[in-house]
This record gives sequence, structure tokens and C-alpha cells, in this order.
Amino acid sequence: MIHCHRLRALLNSPKCCCYLLHLHPRRSLNNLFFSTAISDSDQPSFTVSYLTNNFGLSSQDALKASKRLRFNTPDKPDTVIAFFKTHGFSIDQIQSIIRRDPLVFVSNPIKSILPKLQFLASKGVSPEHIIVTVARNPRFLRVSLNKHIIPTFELVRSFCPSDKKAIDCVIAFPATISDGRMKPNLKFLLDTGVTRSSIYRLLTSRPSVIFSSVLRTAVEEIKELGFHPSSYNFCVALLAKKAITKSQWDSKVDALKSWGYSEDAILTAFKRGPNLMLRSLDKLNAVMRFWIQQLGWDPLLLLAAPELFGLSIEKRLSPRASVIRYLLSKGLMKKDASLTAPFYLTDEVFLQRYVNRFEEEAYCLLELYRGEDASIC
Repeated sequence: MIHCHRLRALLNSPKCCCYLLHLHPRRSLNNLFFSTAISDSDQPSFTVSYLTNNFGLSSQDALKASKRLRFNTPDKPDTVIAFFKTHGFSIDQIQSIIRRDPLVFVSNPIKSILPKLQFLASKGVSPEHIIVTVARNPRFLRVSLNKHIIPTFELVRSFCPSDKKAIDCVIAFPATISDGRMKPNLKFLLDTGVTRSSIYRLLTSRPSVIFSSVLRTAVEEIKELGFHPSSYNFCVALLAKKAITKSQWDSKVDALKSWGYSEDAILTAFKRGPNLMLRSLDKLNAVMRFWIQQLGWDPLLLLAAPELFGLSIEKRLSPRASVIRYLLSKGLMKKDASLTAPFYLTDEVFLQRYVNRFEEEAYCLLELYRGEDASIC
């Protein structure tokens, strides 16, 4: 088993330099290992043994990988492993690639893998991010560069303000550039009337929505709820419908109902501010508890302003509510004045309208706003 010892030595050697743009690995990778031919009947067991001995994969993981990855000699996987190691991939990352897409290990590293790494490098991706991107989505390495990757990147780039933003999309969700549903689904969204800015929002927040096999059905559902494709909220509603599971959706509806809201009221709130259902269950309950139990304010007012669920209780809701309650108690604010409008204002405008304009009370109000000891009030 000289081959195994030599492979282990390579994998445990210090990390080599990464030559993504100028390396000619054929000279350095050829003849690294000698070939040991085996019969076809021994092929599956050899593959399992190779993966368990050289990578520490469990027998179960190795057997699972061997169903897709089979080879008669160690030449190809040895060469690919050497290539990855030379380019800075760790053993853990190489193992991850094997588990995610074992067929990469019978690829030609010079003709098939290197050009894709060079492409990412040419777009300004650092070697570290290239490694992370490939380890997370090794299928990228088996997709045609000229027929798919470059055209898809250019398509993504057409929705992004810069190469960097487009690459950020790729790094955040590598399947963006290797999923065949990207082009037809983007065309469908554009034909439906979804704006390019909304599509950019999808690409940067939850690109998996674009790859959904039921995207067309989801779009029709959102349209039936009354959202127009050209509106910003259409994109948000689509995210809400596709980014959370049915059980998560039902849990949030049940939580809202437990505070006395009807399903019709919840649906109306969703139409007004679809971000509502993108909030965590804990955040929904925390805001309702603060508004209803701590402040004692009308719960219907809160649901009529669903954007408030996205605001920080500690940094926005609590300090401003303290000011509003004080003004109401002193008769400095009309009882029928909006309780929700003050929370939408910028800090500067809020201070001007609800603190500084009341000269005699300004110091006390500022203390309340800052969350300081307001016992003098």
C-alpha cells in the first residue's frame, strides 16, 4: 500500500501556494502516484476502501459515494486530490466535495476544474472565497464553463449593479451559477412583470426562490392575493411564501391568533406588509407582548402597522413608547393621535416633533428617550 502512504503524506503536508491564474499543474501532478489496476469485479469494494482509508469516511458514507463514484485505478482521484491540495483545499473540504458530488473526482483537473477556478479569480474572487464556494457547491465544477457558467453569470450580472455584487450572489449561494432553472425562471419573472430591482432583491436575499420548481404556482398565488408583480411587496410576499415552510407559516398564524387576531385580520396585515411573516416566531410574540401587555395599547393598531414587527424593541419601540406615553399622560399629545406614526420617523425628526418642541419638558423627555432614570419626570 505504498500508494496510500504517499497520498496520506501529501494530504498532511503544509498548505501549498495557490496558482489559480498561472499554474500549469500538468507538470507537477503527472506521475505523482503509480497506478494499481484492479478488476471490474473489485471496483466497488476498491472505491469504498480508497475513501475510508484515505479520507476517514465512514463505511456508510463511502458506500453511498461509491454508488456514484467508481474507478478502476487510483490515478484519477489521486490527481484530483493532489490538485485540490495544491490549491489550498483542506482535507475536510475535500471530504465535503466527495460527499456532495463524488463525480468531481473522476474529472480532468486541468481541462475541467482549473478553468472554472480561473474564471472566479478573473471576477475578483479571492482564493479563500473560491475554495469556500467550490466546497459548498462542487457541482459548479462539472457544469460547462462556456455553455452555462459564463452565460449564467452574465445573466445574474445584468440584475446587479457591479461584478462584485454579482460575485457576492455566487459566493452566498453557489448554485446560482450552476442551476439550469435560473435562466427560464428569471425570464418568467420578467415576463410576468416583476421588476429587475425586485429580482435583484431575490438574488441577494433568497435565490433559492428563483430555483423553485413550483415558482410559477407561487407567483399565481401571490397575484391572487392582490399583489401586483411590479410592486416591491410582490417580491417580499413571494419570499414569505417560499422562504418559510408550511409548518412555520401555520405556527406564526397560530401565534397571532392567540393574541386575539382573526385569520382575516392576519391576511389583511400580510397584504399590507408581507415582511410580517418573515419575522421569527419569537419576534412576533415579543412585539405583541410589549405592545399589548406592557403598553396596554390596542392590538388592532399594531396589526394595522405590520412593519413595526421589524423594529427593535430595545432601540426603537421602547424608548419612543416611553416618550409617547408621557406626552399622553400630560395632555401634550391628542388622545386620537396616531400611536404608530411616531415609530416610522427618523431619529432626527422624532426628536424634533416629540421631544425638543416641548421646551419645558424636553429634558425629561430626552431622559425617557435615552432610557435613563426619569424619576424627576
